[in-house]
Amino acid sequence: MKLPVIKHLTQFIEDNDQDYVIEALEVLEALTEVPSLKDEELDVVGELISNMYGALEVNKMIKDGMDKKAALNAFMMRVLGAIDKN
Repeated sequence: MKLPVIKHLTQFIEDNDQDYVIEALEVLEALTEVPSLKDEELDVVGELISNMYGALEVNKMIKDGMDKKAALNAFMMRVLGAIDKN
């Protein structure tokens, strides 16, 4: 996951609507089922999917009253904590 991408997507959600991101996720998830995709291509699609889900999570924290910067930091700390446990 890339914090600058999640930050940009979070701003996109604030400026527009999270439905755009949800619909884009549905398209990307459907693409993962294409049997002819190479591993590198699947990695890129997977990275996009994870960043988009991250932005949706950050957006939820902001809607729940958390400051945007604090929400981004809290989300990344959770991600890093999950990575450290593996």
